[in-house]
Formats: sequence, C-alpha cells, structure tokens
Amino acid sequence: MTTPNLTDYDYIIINTSAGKDSQSMMEYVVKLADEAGVRDRLVAVHADLGRMEWEGTKELAATQSAYYGLRFEVVSRPQGDLLTHIKERGMWPSSTTRYCTSDHKRDQVAKIITKLSRESSMSNIKILNCMGLRAEESPARAKRADFSINKRLSNKSRTVHEWLPIHAWKETEVWASIKASKVPYHRAYDLGMPRLSCIFCIFAPKSALVLAGTHNRELLEEYVGVEAEMGHKFRMDTSMAEVKEAVVAGTHREKIASWSM
Repeated sequence: MTTPNLTDYDYIIINTSAGKDSQSMMEYVVKLADEAGVRDRLVAVHADLGRMEWEGTKELAATQSAYYGLRFEVVSRPQGDLLTHIKERGMWPSSTTRYCTSDHKRDQVAKIITKLSRESSMSNIKILNCMGLRAEESPARAKRADFSINKRLSNKSRTVHEWLPIHAWKETEVWASIKASKVPYHRAYDLGMPRLSCIFCIFAPKSALVLAGTHNRELLEEYVGVEAEMGHKFRMDTSMAEVKEAVVAGTHREKIASWSM
C-alpha cells in the first residue's frame, strides 16, 4: 500500500460523494494531513448529479467537509443532469459506455484541478487527487494501482497524481471508521442500500432498484417515461417498467448485497 508524502503536494483533493467510502477516506486523509501539518491544502470536491442523487446528498457532503473545516467545491455538468443527458443520447449508460462516470464525475472534477492550477502563482504545482475506491468493490477496482500519475491531467504547469487511500480496506473497516468519527452518514444506508451511487444505478441488482424506487417514486416515473420514449430497456435483463411493477406489488424486499462497479 502506497502512502505518498503529503507535504510534496500544493493541493490535495478529496473526491466526496457523501457515501461511506469517500466519508471514511476523508476521515483518514484528514488524519494524515494533520500529522503532516498540511490540512490547509485539502480541498473537498463533490460532483453533483442533481435529481439522480439521493435527497440530501450534496448537503451531507458539505456537512461532512465542514466538520473537518475543509474548503468545499461543487461541480456539475452544465448541459444538464444525467437523465437529460440520457434522453439526448437516446441510450442508457452501460458497462462499456460509462458516460455517467466520465462526463458527470471525472470530467467535472478535472475543472477543479484546472481552477486550482490557475489559483497558484507557482509555475509547476503538484496536485494529489484522492478517491475512495476499494479493491473489495469489484475485480476491476482490485486491479487498479493505489498510486499513479494522471497523464491526461498533467501538463507542463502541473503534475497530478491519483491516490486510493483506502484501496485495501474492507467494508467493516469503513464502517468502523465512520462510527468512531461520529460524523453523520447518509440515511439511504439505514434503508438498506449498500451503496450511495445514482439512485438508479445501471449496475445495481433489481432488488436495489426496487428499494430505490420505493423511496423515489417521482424519479422512478420519470425513468419509466424515458425508457418508453427511447424504446429500449434500462438494462437488458431489467426494465424500469418491471421495477415499477415490483414497487407497486411490494416485492423484492430481501437483503440487498452490494454490487460491482
């Protein structure tokens, strides 16, 4: 497990979704930054997904950041939220076309990196971009290096490294950190959701989509309408119309296992 020297960096970005992994990562990175005397270099960034997010997500990200006294930035795709984007493209995101992540998260956070670069008077700054991805979450994430250079975002005026501080952590360690910190976490977990991703995640099992639809019926209706308008299913094995039927029937109430991303 790599732990970079935080004093080497001019800015340390903490990507926060307000979910459990980014929350525990924030706690951990703040602790390391305090030990290094560089808490003032931390910047928390939330990629706002708008109506795709569980209610109160952006506000919780701000609350969690404020608890540690961190500068807090919010970014979003200016052309509209994910559902608007889906209608424009006429297709749902998929495992091979994850524009929900690239366009609405990664590319928006890149704007903060540019903003911080412009704020600095130095000619070649170093930025550490921290993300709460864990190896336990999926085979793809397990293969990711926990520390690397981001060649796409690095240029002659800045060097950007990516760091996965809790890459080796287990879910039990994540929750232990959260409970010990006393910082509030999102209520969606208490409802039974194992992840705080988009309300209707393309990777989620049907049972999770049904639970999400039970608590977000207005958005579910929008998804059903978009699905009908485009003429193809949300996912090959699951339609949002079927999710709505299950919500109305009150089925799929079993415990939901987490899903790979």
